[in-house]
Amino acid sequence: MDFLDLARARRSVRKYSDRPVPRDAIERCLRAVRLAPSACNAQPWRFVVVDDPERRRQLARAAFGPLAGFNHFARQAPVLVTVVMERASFASAAGSLLSGKRFSLIDIGIAAAHFCLQAAELGLGTCMLGWFNQRKVKRFLSVPAALKAPLMISLGWPVPDTETGPSSRKTIERVRGYGGY
Repeated sequence: MDFLDLARARRSVRKYSDRPVPRDAIERCLRAVRLAPSACNAQPWRFVVVDDPERRRQLARAAFGPLAGFNHFARQAPVLVTVVMERASFASAAGSLLSGKRFSLIDIGIAAAHFCLQAAELGLGTCMLGWFNQRKVKRFLSVPAALKAPLMISLGWPVPDTETGPSSRKTIERVRGYGGY
């Protein structure tokens, strides 16, 4: 698939069928994550996949309680992936400190985009989620206390009748600048 067609096809899916996602499809998405660039090649991420139906239901209950009610759709996704931000390498951490930029957050965003684009190429739907109960998710998944889990991704087969046209996007003139802002 042409990259622009793939980017156009990828959308945040909020309604999934109950059809299981084959492990080889999940593994393909994870292989795409491995290829994502990161500051100083730190690769400060770990993608924790929960695809067992009962365990996924328990994780969804922990993640999407009353405070994250608007992400209720993620409860029906057959797969939930939690992105854990690992410790950055010394060089990446030093660069973050000196530049005032959290390279690790940028890096996991890029890695998550690789995951989602690979899923779209396979016909799977995803939605990146930042609003969830991180404390309960970390406890449920036994993530070390010192680490953060800033992102989750719901994954599954989109329900076809929920497909809509492309979401509205800013014009190219509003997102570009040559030689200045």
